[in-house]
Amino acid sequence: MEIELSGKHLSVHPASSSDAPLVVINTYGDEGDRVLEAVKRLTNADFTLLSVSGLEWNRDMSPWESPALFRGEPPFAGGADDYLQLLTGVLIPAAAEEAEISPAYTAIAGYSMAGLFALYSLYRTDSFSRAASASGSLWFLGLMDFVRDNEPMVLPDKLYLSLGDKESRTRNQTMSAVERNTSFISESFKKRGVETVFEMNPGNHFTDPEARMAKAIAWLLMRCTCSVSSSPTQA
Repeated sequence: MEIELSGKHLSVHPASSSDAPLVVINTYGDEGDRVLEAVKRLTNADFTLLSVSGLEWNRDMSPWESPALFRGEPPFAGGADDYLQLLTGVLIPAAAEEAEISPAYTAIAGYSMAGLFALYSLYRTDSFSRAASASGSLWFLGLMDFVRDNEPMVLPDKLYLSLGDKESRTRNQTMSAVERNTSFISESFKKRGVETVFEMNPGNHFTDPEARMAKAIAWLLMRCTCSVSSSPTQA
C-alpha cells in the first residue's frame, strides 16, 4: 500500500490483524521492503510496518542546527521537531486510516540519523511505546547536554540501541564519541526502569544495515520481560 502525502512517500505493509503493533521507520532510500523481509526471517510476529521515505535527511532527522561533519556535505538544518509533528499528526494517522488498523501500540525505529530521530522523539512526544536506534548517530553535537538536561516525555516499554564494533574507531573526534554516548544513554534509561538492550554488531556503520534494523525491530516486538541488561551484549 503506497501513499503520497505532504511530500513524503509512505509504504504500508498491513498486519493480518487490525490491532497488531505498528512499527514506524524513516528511511534514507525506500528500503522498507528489504527491512520487512529481514524481520520476517527472524520472527513470525504479526505487525504493521510503516516506512516513510522522501525525507530531507539532514533536516528532517536532525534535532537542531549543526555544522556538517565533512567538507562538501550539507549542514544539519534542525527540522526534527517540524517533521515529528508531521509524522505523528498527519502521516501515521493517514496510514492507519488507509490500512484500517488500530494498533495495540506504536513503535519507532531507525538507522543512522533516523536512529537519532527515534531516540529524540521520546523527548518530544508520547506517541511511541517502544523505540530502537540501530547504529544511531548518537555522536550528534549537543546530544549529551540535551539528554542530561531533559526528561523523556514517555518512558518506553522497551528501548533497543546498537552499534557496529568499529563505528567509534574513527579519526573524527565528534563521531568517535558514539559508543561512549550510546552506552551512557543506555544506562540512563535502565536506571529509569526501562527494559533496554545495547547490542554491539561486527563491522562499521555501513555493515548490513537492513539486518541490523531487522534485529532491532524483532526485539521490540518481543513481549516485555522487564529484565534489565547490565552491559552491552555481543551479537
